[in-house]
Amino acid sequence: MTKQPSPSALAPSSPIHQAASTVSPLVALGWLHTAKFLTTAPQLHFLPPLAVPEIAFVGRSNAGKSTCINTLTQQKQLAFASKKPGRTQHINLFSLGKQGVTDAVLADLPGYGYAAVPKQDKIRWQQVMANYLVTRENLKAIVLMCDPRHGLTELDEVLLDVVRPRVEEGLKFLVILTKADKLTRAEQSKALSIMKLQAGGGEVRLFSATKRQGIDEVATLLWQWAHPSSASPATAPSPDIGLE
Repeated sequence: MTKQPSPSALAPSSPIHQAASTVSPLVALGWLHTAKFLTTAPQLHFLPPLAVPEIAFVGRSNAGKSTCINTLTQQKQLAFASKKPGRTQHINLFSLGKQGVTDAVLADLPGYGYAAVPKQDKIRWQQVMANYLVTRENLKAIVLMCDPRHGLTELDEVLLDVVRPRVEEGLKFLVILTKADKLTRAEQSKALSIMKLQAGGGEVRLFSATKRQGIDEVATLLWQWAHPSSASPATAPSPDIGLE
């Protein structure tokens, strides 16, 4: 059994904005580059209980979730981008941390809303995702992928309703407007303004893997959320992962 981190190592002790000026994008991207496959689970009860912060990536199929994860981690095939959207129906966990010590985990949740997926599978996975987002104890942040050309879908709205109580209790929330390079500057500005109104107090960032837009901002934000009590990278907590 590995050593469990103390609760104080994971509990926020200072506002995130205090760390903003001391964490460089280079440090944040270097941390994300350490991402390694940890485990995959078809159901919630197969997920290991973890004692480090977990950041979940969710979004409609074809919203660019896999591309975003691979871009942030600077790894071409970390997140699997299926040629048949909606067919990958597992929760995949990736460990993060330098020098072999895990200090956070990324969770890649299956894409939803793809029309070719049987209705019963859609319903089952909507329930699995809802349960995960509501009950996962070490979940500290949710990142929602959204194609700004289409805006929030009905399922996106359902997801927002599901997580709203936890966000009000302090869960961090970010909407990434993917494929921003497909929009003009005026369209980007409009999409950003609209989404800020719809995000319910969450953060919103424009993102383009092709144009390298928003990568530094998102990476820095994720680092800060995973290390809320750190004033600088040198003092970042490095607890063991907490797996038995």
